[in-house]
Amino acid sequence: MIGRTFADSAPTFPEPERARPGAPNVVYVLYDDLGWSDLGCFGSEISTPTADRLAAEGLRYTNFHVTPLCSPTRACLLTGRNHHATGMGLLPNFAMGYPGYRGELHHSTATIGEMAQSQGYTTLGVGKWHLTPMNQFTGAGPFAQWPLQRGFDRYYGTPDGMTNQWRPDLIEDNHWTEQPDEPGYHFTADIVDKAIGYVHDHRNGDATKPFFLYVAFCAPHFPHHVPREYVDRYVPVFEKGWDATREDRLARQKELGLVAPDTELPPRNPGVRAWDDYAPEDRAAMVRLQAAYAGMVEHTDEHLGRLVAALEEMGELDNTLFVLMSDNGASQEGGEVGSMNAVKFFTGYDAPDQELAAVREHLDEIGEEQWVNTYAIGWSMAGNTPLKLWKQDTHGGGVRSPLIVRWPGEVADPGGIRTQFHHAIDLTPTALEVTGMTAPTSVKGVEQRPLDGESLRYTFASPDEPTRRTVQYFEMNGQRAIWQDGWKAVAHHEPMLSPVLVLTGQAAAVTDFDADRWELYHLDTDWNEVHDLATEEPERLAAMVELWWQEAERNDALPLGAIIGGMNGPIITGRYDQGPR
Repeated sequence: MIGRTFADSAPTFPEPERARPGAPNVVYVLYDDLGWSDLGCFGSEISTPTADRLAAEGLRYTNFHVTPLCSPTRACLLTGRNHHATGMGLLPNFAMGYPGYRGELHHSTATIGEMAQSQGYTTLGVGKWHLTPMNQFTGAGPFAQWPLQRGFDRYYGTPDGMTNQWRPDLIEDNHWTEQPDEPGYHFTADIVDKAIGYVHDHRNGDATKPFFLYVAFCAPHFPHHVPREYVDRYVPVFEKGWDATREDRLARQKELGLVAPDTELPPRNPGVRAWDDYAPEDRAAMVRLQAAYAGMVEHTDEHLGRLVAALEEMGELDNTLFVLMSDNGASQEGGEVGSMNAVKFFTGYDAPDQELAAVREHLDEIGEEQWVNTYAIGWSMAGNTPLKLWKQDTHGGGVRSPLIVRWPGEVADPGGIRTQFHHAIDLTPTALEVTGMTAPTSVKGVEQRPLDGESLRYTFASPDEPTRRTVQYFEMNGQRAIWQDGWKAVAHHEPMLSPVLVLTGQAAAVTDFDADRWELYHLDTDWNEVHDLATEEPERLAAMVELWWQEAERNDALPLGAIIGGMNGPIITGRYDQGPR
């Protein structure tokens, strides 16, 4: 009521949005290009005690899926919708003029940050963003697709898909910033420092208010930058080569109960030669490239451990839904033998003997800031043990991710394993259910697309309950697949050609999708796609292919394209030209 004076008026104040009493925090930890078997608790020889602890106190999911590329999975994870439906059918580096390929998130698909922010949560993020179109990279704006405009109160990290870990390009909130000037600086350590600081700042403001924290490591994506001691310790571990590594990991996975005792290794991936085919000096070069990758995985786990310890010291860890996953399978982007300069993936690698000569020449410099070093495809194959193919493919090696969920109090069997089919789109619905939040029908005046995902909370207390998912389509640059009730149909398209070569007329894109052969697998009995049943079940396959087209149309995955178009800016960022420091 408003009268003429304060004396005859009654003030009113808007009620702030509040989370439900006792609502938990939510932490998403996203690795970049981590293979399905690259964590110790998933069968690796790499030391990952933090991930192993989270798994021992939580759950491991062996039938969890993602898209086979980074930005699309981030869109799925953060919005709870399929990636084409958000506009992120490929990467924000490219805009292709179709609804599913805008290269930016539609405002009709709000992020969990936007949902949580409007329901009483503080929202914090650090690390790799890679959801902003290149034409918004200027420090003068527009900022419509920067993290703060997509639901984060604070954000610190790199906006693009990869960066120099020693000299990254950095943003904080709505501006570009410089890295701290300190000896031994590393991006992974920096973002963990910032995450811990953000949570402390939040608690100093209102310790009763819950928070959502998104930690998106740029590791272990190339360049595999890590201090030398981490590289050195893994050289003897991997001298046995990728064939033996794959066999040893499968044996450990069987011991851990991650895969069935009769699980077979599929044949080597296309282009991967037997380890013993290479000369000793070439094997030594490829071992050190892999050692840098493994060292980076350990290094990242070590800094994740600092975050977990900080949350525990604050008394927040056991009131936090903690999720750890990868954005896609291990990457094949290093070519047959690896390279000191992975930027060549976009322009074409030199002949294997030339690449190996460069590695041998600079062997002791692997992991240093002047190089964009990456490993050979044989190591990627081993990283995805026992799955077929790798990043960018819709076979298991591209779309299976390790998933660890820690949520004390509801997990019936800490350290347990879950086998229900789930996908990245299911994690935000899970977080909403656990926290008591809802998916809004309108955000900032924009009507919202319904969530596509299904909460997996039911699995916490019910190890054997059948999955509540029935259908999930996959598509990436012409690679296609669909899962339905335990069956999977998948079509491999020609690998993505270098966009630079195609756009400059040096190579032609392959677009004859009708020539692709569809395969059929019964994943309930053939978990890693070894036995193709396409010729034995033609009617089932035909029905699933037709279902794929229906799902593709419903989710804006059409039209199909086999090459990236409309490149808007650089793919790799960071500073490589300033010399050692």
